[in-house]
Amino acid sequence: MSELSRYSALIRANLLDNYQGMFRQAGGNMPYPFITPGSQQYADVLWDWDSWLSNIALRQILLEAGDSAGLDEAVRCEQGCILNFLHRGGMDGWIPIVINRDGEVYRAKGPYGENMHKPVLAQHAAFITRTNGGDAEWLRDRFYYLLTFLNNYRNHHRHANGIYFWQSDLMIGGDNDPCTYFRPPRSSGSIYLNCLMVKELEAAVYLAEQLNLDEVALELRRDADDVRRAVLEHCWDERDGFFYSVDLNLLPPYATGLHAGQPRHWDCLIQRIGVWSGFMALWAGIATPEQAERVVTEHFRNRRTFNAPFGVRTLSKMEKMYSIRASGNPSCWLGPVWGVSNYMTFRGLLRYGFTDDARALAEATVRLFGRDVERFGAMHEYYQPENGEPILNRGFQNWNYLVLNMIAWLEGGQIVSEF
Repeated sequence: MSELSRYSALIRANLLDNYQGMFRQAGGNMPYPFITPGSQQYADVLWDWDSWLSNIALRQILLEAGDSAGLDEAVRCEQGCILNFLHRGGMDGWIPIVINRDGEVYRAKGPYGENMHKPVLAQHAAFITRTNGGDAEWLRDRFYYLLTFLNNYRNHHRHANGIYFWQSDLMIGGDNDPCTYFRPPRSSGSIYLNCLMVKELEAAVYLAEQLNLDEVALELRRDADDVRRAVLEHCWDERDGFFYSVDLNLLPPYATGLHAGQPRHWDCLIQRIGVWSGFMALWAGIATPEQAERVVTEHFRNRRTFNAPFGVRTLSKMEKMYSIRASGNPSCWLGPVWGVSNYMTFRGLLRYGFTDDARALAEATVRLFGRDVERFGAMHEYYQPENGEPILNRGFQNWNYLVLNMIAWLEGGQIVSEF
């Protein structure tokens, strides 16, 4: 058996032994059953993008396990993830990022000025609906709250130039992304956020169509097209051949005084900081074929910046902020390899036909997690890029389970993928 085959077998066995721990029943703050990320540290918690990506991995596991009883439970729990969040929705559209089973659920004091659930709620709902044959009726009574959620983003998290921004650096996913971390409020036009938003609006179009809300779908389609155009206009850097976040923290143009004769004509500035989320423009299908070619040849394949033996560095090694030391709250996204960034970059490579690069990244990810399971009996949260040594949080499962989707692709099997 080859090394890759041995690691694939170890990973499969580990996942099949542990996946049932991801199911949780209703109770406490959860009126519906739900999916947890699966590790002890997150034993009774519902997270936004974690539940979405864990669900995609879970479906791959169930497909390979042939677990019909588990599939029935998965349908209830995956729909419950959405319904638990929408249960917290309202006219203002603010939905929490995380819900704990016990204790008080945080409610925004300023629902139009605080970060909320990342724009993956419609994507998760669309994945569930498509996977279950296209029937969206389970969502109809709560679809209004999904629309108010999108309205909140559109009306209160969007710059006049069409770029979406974080309200603060709190719970943004890539915790200490230098483009947002410790920066002024509402200043970070994050490429990560905007790529998620394009896919979120496209997913909302699909859901509206499944509910025969065709006129609503047309408006959502225009919104998606607007974000796509804004990203291409403002986040693409022709000089570097990469997609970057942008700085929105500019003073108003002077109407009087010494600068009145030629006020600024730009409404944001590119942050030329090499963050892995620039690859998400491929995952979201925003990049042109020519742009994707440059992103892959000049950045993905570059050993001096992102490309490491065990995957994608979350921050370019050439950035002065580069660091792989362990931290929690914020978790470290300043260089370590994460399973989720490997996976989403892998999906983007496939979307644009870079099959050899996708294969290399998938194989590196299998070796990363296979070695971990072989040595420690579990996976970790993030890793050193050069030698794949785990850095912290043994037993972390979550989106790491997406490695099975990558294995299925390597083996030419049936693949479960996100919407």
